[in-house]
Amino acid sequence: MARHKDSGTLVIGLGRFGASIALTLEELGTNVLAMDSDPDLVQEYSGRLTHVVQADATNMDALSQVGAADFSVAVVGVGTSIEASVLISANLVDLGRPVIWAKAISQAHGKILERIGCHHVVFPEKDAGKRVAHLVNGRLIDYIEFDDGFAIVKMRPPRETQGFTLSESDIRGKYGVTVVGVKSPGRDFTYAEPTTKVSPHDLLIVSGNTELIERFASRP
Repeated sequence: MARHKDSGTLVIGLGRFGASIALTLEELGTNVLAMDSDPDLVQEYSGRLTHVVQADATNMDALSQVGAADFSVAVVGVGTSIEASVLISANLVDLGRPVIWAKAISQAHGKILERIGCHHVVFPEKDAGKRVAHLVNGRLIDYIEFDDGFAIVKMRPPRETQGFTLSESDIRGKYGVTVVGVKSPGRDFTYAEPTTKVSPHDLLIVSGNTELIERFASRP
């Protein structure tokens, strides 16, 4: 089997999470090798991904055969079997080279992955649920939260800001959040300035502490 030595990404597990990552990375121009032990999934994605192999990544020999140590990043998308997830991650840790991103389905699972040496542990179901809750509960249109309680959101402007410039509204002084930019219908995104005037149909890009953003977004 040809070895891939261009510092691409190895994606292990072609469930919804792993397949989505693999497909998106290829769209972005990243070299991807996808692995799964399920022949049906391998067959399903063989026509959609450039490099797909059927192999059991819990077996170190299988990882060696596909040149796993040559990749700069490895994504462990296996989540339904905690044992398989941990074994695969441990094998990758032993290889020493790839930066490992691993999916966890519980806090306990995530703690194990961190302790064995995974560099990044993600909780896709939890994160997606939390994000959707923020979108459902208010005027937020998009929401990204970082680990330190900082968030960036896209939202509709509260009535008290409509028809006023950002300087006049004094959003930062009143609510402690920063309007980064404004998107008006039919116009390109523009970075916010004190003289930027907000209309009822605009969308605001706002950054700041999560709780403060929620307070600002809850305004009528």
